Amino acid sequence: MAITKAKKGEIIDKLKSAFKSAASVVFVNFRGLTVGNTTEMRRNLKKEGVSYTVAKKTLTARALDEQKFEGEKLELPGELALAWGEDLVAPAREVYTFVKKFPDNLKILGGIFEGRYMSADEITEIAKIPTLLVLRGKFVNIINSPLQRVAIALNEIAKARN
Repeated sequence: MAITKAKKGEIIDKLKSAFKSAASVVFVNFRGLTVGNTTEMRRNLKKEGVSYTVAKKTLTARALDEQKFEGEKLELPGELALAWGEDLVAPAREVYTFVKKFPDNLKILGGIFEGRYMSADEITEIAKIPTLLVLRGKFVNIINSPLQRVAIALNEIAKARN
């Protein structure tokens, strides 16, 4: 069924506002993903504050043409979905989680990060950045490690004197 001109205009407006408000956008190819898996992914993305929508490539291209992003525009083959959010890393990280879960059905095509087009490899590297909570835990562990060694050394000295 064909989309009316008015509906196409609404979709383009939605995409343009998403590109303006989002800190990052990930372009996803979702060939052969079941409805159940898609629903699961949408729910998990929503929990993390990430929006997800399927859009026609021509309408996405029109919306992208009106934006001024740095770099070379990406080629977007196959079925196209977009994931975006106000967190810089969350869209890439959450989509990458499902790419690992369904490697035959999902593929990151690239994205927009801080106003610049990024390749699939660059977005994948961004996706591998741990959450802030994990980074804080690692930092605390690094700080705590020397203190633990000093405490163990003092304990061993105290045992040797007794």
